[in-house]
This record gives sequence, structure tokens and C-alpha cells, in this order.
Amino acid sequence: MFALLFLSASLLAQPAPAPAKPPAEPAPVVKKHAVTLNGRTLNYTTTSGRLPLANEQGETEAHMFFVAYTLDGVPAGAKRPLMFSFNGGPGSSSVWLHLGVLGPKIVKMRDDGSYPAPPFELADNPASFLPFTDMVFIDPVGTGFSRAAKPELGKKFWGVDGDIRSVGDFIRLWLTRYQRWNSPLYMIGESYGTFRAAGVSGYLVDRGVAFNGIVLISSILQYQTVRFAPGNDLPYQLFLPTYTAIAWYHKKLPKDIQADLREAVKEAEQYAIGEYATTLAKGDRLTPAERQKAIDKLHRLTGLEKRWLEQNDLRIEIQRFTKELMRDKGTTVGRLDGRITGVEGMNNASAPEFDPSMTAIRAPYTAVFNDYARRELGYDSDLQYHILGGGIGAWDYGQGGNNRYVETADALRSAFAKNPYMRVYIGSGYYDLATPYFATEYTFSHMGLPAKYKGQITSKMFEAGHMFYVLKPALGELSNDIEAFVTKP
Repeated sequence: MFALLFLSASLLAQPAPAPAKPPAEPAPVVKKHAVTLNGRTLNYTTTSGRLPLANEQGETEAHMFFVAYTLDGVPAGAKRPLMFSFNGGPGSSSVWLHLGVLGPKIVKMRDDGSYPAPPFELADNPASFLPFTDMVFIDPVGTGFSRAAKPELGKKFWGVDGDIRSVGDFIRLWLTRYQRWNSPLYMIGESYGTFRAAGVSGYLVDRGVAFNGIVLISSILQYQTVRFAPGNDLPYQLFLPTYTAIAWYHKKLPKDIQADLREAVKEAEQYAIGEYATTLAKGDRLTPAERQKAIDKLHRLTGLEKRWLEQNDLRIEIQRFTKELMRDKGTTVGRLDGRITGVEGMNNASAPEFDPSMTAIRAPYTAVFNDYARRELGYDSDLQYHILGGGIGAWDYGQGGNNRYVETADALRSAFAKNPYMRVYIGSGYYDLATPYFATEYTFSHMGLPAKYKGQITSKMFEAGHMFYVLKPALGELSNDIEAFVTKP
């Protein structure tokens, strides 16, 4: 009896076993490939895996997934350019730029970028950036295969500041592990990815990482330009030229401005920052004659019914526009791409049921990437690849919540000031309502950049939407532009 009690007491005195360590993260998968593009055979290496992000105590807080492409046969010591790429959302993986623009493989869409018939296909990409730059595609935490180490840590990364820090720290870590600190460095972001890129440029320049160039695809650097909120009339002005462009595409404008897209949007731009701005600023002090004059002008520039414009107090909100423009045809127009239309069951609703331009690309890109990652990259995981949403929680836009007019334009201005050799390329689509081009022009004209830097900024317009590269001619133009941008002495 005594022996049993003694044994029990000794067992109770034993320290608790240490918690089991999580399994080690597998090493990145390295594979060799070859592709023939425009008559040139390229041998290249892909590296796919997840890098750990640790805190100051060395504790891993997240694993970030990446896919890197490096051209084989580059002489030792050659300074081959390196481009980091990501999309936006927030909450989007990098798949859109990866399999839509830069990579040697591309999702096969119809020539106008609309929905292809399933099963979806992968094709060689003659416009790939691989001939002139190596590439690293980054999935921020909560997107793609990237995950926080513990669920409660996710919120550390799901916000403006945490997102910029984590992507910046990933870039620093990748440069270290793969010994590319002395490569010419470029960054390309799309949509919220441009907001991130501007922030990362400012974050990293203070940590010794200076970029040669930044490519902004469908840019947004200042949220005041796009948030429709009481007391903020700026979006009504800045969206107007895009409304005009989309109305032009669907032949809703008067004959005299229906003849030429650029003349139509030029008239809308001049009105938006001139008389329309004054009209909106007057509010209910407008005289009946001034009000009627504004209704007539907006009808001319958008094709929307005069009575509807009156009922909406001369202010055209984005969702109402996409529903109203083609209501007489029983269709809605896309937010990401106003060229694309969809049919809904409720034609009398005030807002669209879905965005037809998003549905045109979501299924093809999701299916193709999941197959490509496993079959060609050799990266196999049971994790769900979060292509857009589903992997992040509420986004923290900072003090004041989602209505705060956050911006990273000043971070980009600071990066210019500290790195006077940096250059920027801006690509925008005429039919993009997610990040309207005139809002981008407004932002850059209000950044306070010294005149000497303005010559280092290149802007280009494309006759497509937010993801303008889904249009074949636009993809070729963009690739040629960026090759010239990267190879410029």
C-alpha cells in the first residue's frame, strides 16, 4: 500500500510533458521547366513553398506562400532584375497577375476576356515577363496557401499596417535566403496591391531596400477618392469619366460624343473637376435652373434618364449605375469591367445581384491554379487555396474603421524623396469602376511630388476594365511597356 502511494506521489511530482511541436514546414519545392515563347526556348526553375514570419522573440507567427521563377543559364554575377508581385482585395491571392500577366503560363480566356467554356485550360503566355525579369509571387497571410500560425494571430496581419509590415518583411527575408540583395528590384501590385506596394516602398526604403521601379495596375492610393459616403462628393466627380466610358461602350451617348471614346471622356473629365464640382458643393443652394442644367449635362455624359438623375440628387453611386445603365435591356454591367454584362432575375432591384465581370474570371482562375500548383509546380497541399476572400477576417483600416480615408500616397512620395532614382508605371482601364482611372490621376496630382520626379512616372490607358490584361491586345501592350520600363538604363 505504501509503495503504491509512494509511486503515485512520485508520478504526480513529474513535470507535465512538453506540448508536441508542430510538424516542420516542408522545404520549398524546386522544379525545372522549359517553354518556347515567340520562338525562344526558355529554361527556368520554379521554387514553391512557404516562408516563416517570426516576431522579435523568434516565434513563428505565419507562413507565407510564394512561387518564384528564375531563368536558368544566367552568368554568375549578372544583375538580373527581380520583380515581386501581388494582387489586392484585400484578401486576394496573387493568382491574377501570376496566371493572367507575368508567368510563362496563362489562363486561357476568350479573346475579349469573357468567360470561357469549361473545362478551363492553361496555355503558354507569349507576353510573359520571364524573358526580362525573374519573378516572385506573394500570397499575403490569409490568402492562397498562406496562414497565420494560430487563428488568433490572423488579425495581426489583416489590416493596413500589419499587411504592409508582413509583405515588406517577407521581401527582406526572401532577398536574404535566396541571396538577391544586389539585384535590380521591382514591385508590381494590382488594385489594393497598389495601395500595398506604395506602403511597402516607404516601409522598406527605411530598412535599406530601394526599388528601381514600381508597377501599379489599376491603382488606388487614396480611399477618399472611391468611398461613397455622406459629405464626400469627391467619388461622384472622379467616377464620372468612367461612367461616360462605359455608356460610350454600350452606345448610350448622343451621336456627337458617341463617335470617339477619348473625346467623350475628355468632356466628362473637364465637367467633373469644373462645373460639376461647383454644382455638388452648392448642395440645396442650387437654383432650379442650375439643377436642370446639371441634369441635362449628366444625362448627356451617362445616358441615364433625367428623372432618375433628379431622384438621385445628381449623385451617381457605383452600384446604382451598374444596375441602371442597361435596365432597359434587362442586364447589368460589371464593376470590374463595364464591358461585361449579366442577366439577373430581379430587374427592378436598385443594385446588382452579382458582378458579371468577376464571375467571368473567378472559376477559370481557381480551377487552373489548383491544377497547375500540383501538376506543374509540384506543390501539394490539402489546404484550400483562398483565391479571393474566405481566408481573412475583418480588415482593419485604422482608427475610425472602414469609413476612414486611409492612404499610402504619402509613403510613395516619401520613397521618391529617399530614393530619387525610383520610377513608377501606372496602367489603368477606361471601363474599370473598382479603381477608376480619374481617381488615380487626381491622387497623383495631389501628392505634392516635386516636378523633377514627375518625369519618372509613366501612365498608360487601356480599353478594358480593372483586369485589362484579360483583353489580348492589352496584355501584349502591357508586356512591351514593362519590358521597356525594366530594361531602361
